[in-house]
Amino acid sequence: MIPWVLLDKVTINGGDELRLMRRGEEFSILSGSTTLMNSRMSGSEKALAELAFARVGGRAKCHVLIGGFGMGFTLRAALACLGADARITVAELVPAILAWARGPMAHLSAGCLDDPRVTIREEDVRKTIAGGRYDAILLDVDNGPDGLTQDANDRLYNLAGLHAARKALRSGGVLAVWSAAPSPKFTRRLQSAGFSVEEIKTRANSNGKGPRHIIWLARAG
Repeated sequence: MIPWVLLDKVTINGGDELRLMRRGEEFSILSGSTTLMNSRMSGSEKALAELAFARVGGRAKCHVLIGGFGMGFTLRAALACLGADARITVAELVPAILAWARGPMAHLSAGCLDDPRVTIREEDVRKTIAGGRYDAILLDVDNGPDGLTQDANDRLYNLAGLHAARKALRSGGVLAVWSAAPSPKFTRRLQSAGFSVEEIKTRANSNGKGPRHIIWLARAG
């Protein structure tokens, strides 16, 4: 059995610690004992982009916001779905995530950070939402609306945060939200914010296996 090796760690959110681990060719990012991301489980992160663009695809000069870079799987899927005239803004609050993507996990990023369609902003995604107009907003932040950092979640996923996202979407745009677990109250909150909502179950792995994750597709009127 190949052991896990600690490659780096960083303190965030006033004391929480993120750790980058490697076991052979497998990478994992942990917060405490909770696995936030694993390189073997990319299926639902890719689906976040693919499902959203199935609903807004074909728009000229499509502008997309991705909140949370993770290991880059959602960004890579978005680039594969979108044309040369598209723009993708990626908001990532933790600089170390981007440093790891350019360093030990560069082969996973596969150059997506340097694609001319991509703009990286190291900031809270709420600020990025407030500063633009988008055809799609894809959020994979803190394991979903009932994730680990409740204060940060509340500001992004509460009713005020959802109204801000809806205001930032162009007509017919889609807010896509990834979650590690279901949340009926979040579905109701999206509806209360004026979205029409689909809730889709998807598997963590691209081969259709692994844990079940949830993607909400919320369309603005």
